[in-house]
Amino acid sequence: MIFRQLFDNQSSTYTYLLASRVGGEAMIIDPVFERCERYLTLLNELDLKLVKAVDTHCHADHITGLGTLRDATRCITVMGAKTDVDVVSIRVDEGDTIDIENISMPVLYTPGHTDDSYCFAMSDRVFTGDTLLIRGTGRTNFQNGSAKAAYHSLFEKVLKLPDDTQVFPGHDYKGDTVSSIAEERAFNPRLQVSSADEYAEIMDNLNLPNPKMMDVAVPANLSIGQSLSDDPAIADATLAPDEANTCLGDVDMLFIDLREANERQRDGVIPGSLHAPYNALETAIRPGGLLNAVAAQTGKSLLLYCAYGECSALAMKALKEAGFAGVSHLGGGIDAWKENGCPVEYLT
Repeated sequence: MIFRQLFDNQSSTYTYLLASRVGGEAMIIDPVFERCERYLTLLNELDLKLVKAVDTHCHADHITGLGTLRDATRCITVMGAKTDVDVVSIRVDEGDTIDIENISMPVLYTPGHTDDSYCFAMSDRVFTGDTLLIRGTGRTNFQNGSAKAAYHSLFEKVLKLPDDTQVFPGHDYKGDTVSSIAEERAFNPRLQVSSADEYAEIMDNLNLPNPKMMDVAVPANLSIGQSLSDDPAIADATLAPDEANTCLGDVDMLFIDLREANERQRDGVIPGSLHAPYNALETAIRPGGLLNAVAAQTGKSLLLYCAYGECSALAMKALKEAGFAGVSHLGGGIDAWKENGCPVEYLT
């Protein structure tokens, strides 16, 4: 496996790059906006295709690189289901996995530092964001944080991972790079408590100032979809759910579902839609590819949809750049479609 731990000096943030092989699919966790050029250079040097960019939570100490990486590579963005971010490709929750080629990361919902904090575990390591730090834990006094929720996340989930699980945190301020579950259980001073009340007593009396960038970072990190909504090429070809619903019986319109198989199984599909996974889009639009063949042979217009409207907007731009005509996308994705009471069928 290819694994890189990258550091941002200004925010003391660790960013992680993972891939199973040179020339394969890659995932990046907790990217920092100012470091995106470095990430893109490294991806190019290692001949990797960035497929997913993931945040462990909505950060208050730096601006996320999710939107920048998405716009540069058309990767899928991933955040937790509890986040209030405006647009993201996939929202994951406890029990889900984040998957790329030959790598699968189970998701743990670990509120406490914030109410949208998640950890991502693998067989030998866990990416803990700000939930568990090396010889410390994330503060709990803003963004709907809760010291007692953090205690339960730590002691009932994270610390129950195998002792030799490597701990890769979202930050470090002392120069440490990696720890283990056993080390943190034994030597982390904030974990030497016997109850949630005792842990809360420690956390509620830290008297820490707010992060310097909090007033800038949080609003920016909740609005990563702004660059998409400001793009006239996207806005002009975006259909609202009620408008798209009127096209459902149109014999000249074909609905294209870009989501992953597990999303389709879990959340249902728009009746009659064709499945063309977003991560295989480049192949699908080439001569001989699925979407290329469908458009050429049927002459139908394509209405793209995904979970929340991000992947479909990016895919629509890609299709138009490839010469496809009559392409639009469903604003807000199937999430908005269902909220508006439009028809859905479930796969058996």
